[in-house]
Amino acid sequence: MLDDARKKEIQEIMAVIGRQARAASRPLAIASAERKHAALVSMASAIVARKDEILAANALDLENARETGVAASFLDRLTLTENRVLDMANAIRAIADLPDPVGHIISEWDRPNGLHIERVRTPLGVIGVIYESRPNVTADAGALCLKAGNAVILRGGSDSLNSSQAIHACLVQGLRDAGLPEHAIQMVPVADRSAVGAMLTGLGGMIDVIVPRGGKSLVARVQNEARVPVFAHLEGVCHVYVDTSADVEMAKKIVINAKMRRTGICGAAETLLIDRAAKDRFVMPLLTALIEAGCEIRACEELRAMMPGLIAATEEDWATEYLDAIISVALVDGVSGAIEHICKWSSSHTEAVIAEDPDVVERFFAEIDSAILVHNASTQFADGGEFGMGGEIGIATGKMHARGPVGVEQLTSFKYRVRGNGQVRP
Repeated sequence: MLDDARKKEIQEIMAVIGRQARAASRPLAIASAERKHAALVSMASAIVARKDEILAANALDLENARETGVAASFLDRLTLTENRVLDMANAIRAIADLPDPVGHIISEWDRPNGLHIERVRTPLGVIGVIYESRPNVTADAGALCLKAGNAVILRGGSDSLNSSQAIHACLVQGLRDAGLPEHAIQMVPVADRSAVGAMLTGLGGMIDVIVPRGGKSLVARVQNEARVPVFAHLEGVCHVYVDTSADVEMAKKIVINAKMRRTGICGAAETLLIDRAAKDRFVMPLLTALIEAGCEIRACEELRAMMPGLIAATEEDWATEYLDAIISVALVDGVSGAIEHICKWSSSHTEAVIAEDPDVVERFFAEIDSAILVHNASTQFADGGEFGMGGEIGIATGKMHARGPVGVEQLTSFKYRVRGNGQVRP
């Protein structure tokens, strides 16, 4: 427990950070596209130049994490390699090359009275990003918020603090090189959880939006306690449905990738649904391939009768985001059964259908209301970078404003500009 003096100190630190972010957001909102581009290019160059420093900081975080006995999936999210550092730099360059959204006219029209109305993209203001073990979020979030003209307050997990601070130093260097306010991207310097609580209050009106990125407990806390709008998803209970019309080899390739490419990400498949009418063609090839890839299977009773030795799936399994080499598998009665199962158990993140029948695909797309729907491809494409957004600050499963990958456009709002020539309202 923190004593009162420490709590007060953290509150004062966070209040200063909030005021600095708000002050930086004003010049940032009107910064030219060229200056923001220059800052982002400089950030990417700094990350490459200081790669060894970032990897050394990450090694400290990994050593500390291993001593606490964390899960392998957690270590995978925390780990930076030379290639992952270079990927961070490349993602920033991709964001730099995106069209500047600020000032973009979304739509415009004329009224009978001669008024000309425009709806125009505008920055949100100050964004608070709260995340856990992924140090690359520091680079992605900082770059995306800058591109959209927003100031950002980054609060990384204590486990990745050294890595995040090393990356943050590169972002600040880019701001400095381009003549932009250094407080446009700030990193909370303390690991105390009370800093998160301070951000959730909105820092006295200084924060406009909160984006959490992490495990269920973190996101649940943010959604329950935040006094400002939140872009988030609670879990990634993602499904793959294999229809009777699917190609067996394609299905096998997609299912293995969707589950096993990286098991600890939110776009990893957690439940496999197989059309009961085609069980003799699909069950053995798909489940055998999963087992050979090192995946544990929790199956319905009908499947256990076909393949003795499988672990029995419980109701809890259908609602579980494993983030591990585990998958729940069930037989369903065609696309109707798949839709019914998904609508009951899905977290509204990402669902895939593997099918050649266009009617099946159209029903799947029309009747399932998850943020991302995929046909004949892996659920692991649920990523802003793969969508051509340069990167993402997270995935949102809500139905207001941002949904799916939260990229540059989703980090803007809009305003109306009304142009007249003397009109008055009768």
